[in-house]
Amino acid sequence: MSGSGARAAYGAVGGVLPTDTTLDVRNRGAGVSAQVAVLPVGSFEQHGPFLPLATDTLVACAVAREIAAAYPVHLLPPVTVSCSHEHADWPGTVSISAVTLHAVVSDIAASLRRSGVDALVVVNGHGGNYVLGNVVQEASARGERMALFPAAEDWEAARERAGVVTSLLTDMHAGEIETSILLHAHPEFVRPGHESADFTADDRRHLLTVGMSAYTESGVIGRPSLGSAEKGKELLASLTAAFEPYLGLLTSPTGRE
Repeated sequence: MSGSGARAAYGAVGGVLPTDTTLDVRNRGAGVSAQVAVLPVGSFEQHGPFLPLATDTLVACAVAREIAAAYPVHLLPPVTVSCSHEHADWPGTVSISAVTLHAVVSDIAASLRRSGVDALVVVNGHGGNYVLGNVVQEASARGERMALFPAAEDWEAARERAGVVTSLLTDMHAGEIETSILLHAHPEFVRPGHESADFTADDRRHLLTVGMSAYTESGVIGRPSLGSAEKGKELLASLTAAFEPYLGLLTSPTGRE
């Protein structure tokens, strides 16, 4: 399905919360073969001294907002607290269990189906939300239509298009990609200091056992000094284009492209 049938405008509160009425949702659903909802899932965790705790949520919402502007999908408000246990040593970080996140997303999907929305795309902004892959796998095995976006390949293509220098391995947290997206989408939330906060730690094999604090004192792993608003704009443009085959897959009568 092409983005040509998308609605022309999208409204949000603070650039995050959808402002649709129930009539908007009904009208949009009347013009598509199958309704697809988009759920941003972020986190509330430290992102060094220059990015907000809500960074992953803001990133997920920025991606979802661009998708909603380009394609006829039903944009949902974000899940703002998720699985950030590896960041627990920093003040402000809040987490829920993987079991709880699994249940929340599954319940949202079930509620959508009851109201006639056929498919759900989970837009994940936090790498630690491993359980979201299980949610999608299990739902798909039951014959439900669900997808997880973006995949690593989508991020890699976006990185190359935007001219992001740092590899996905090195750009782990509060680095070039996240700083770029916020400089573009929410520059008012980026504080001074990212220009001199670069720190790399590519060998993180014990991360799940010892947490982030064993690898970084500042909370940064990446090169935020290389971030720019232009890169952020191109990252979002690439991810928006990459969404089209996901939409085609979920709206196909056979469930295949």
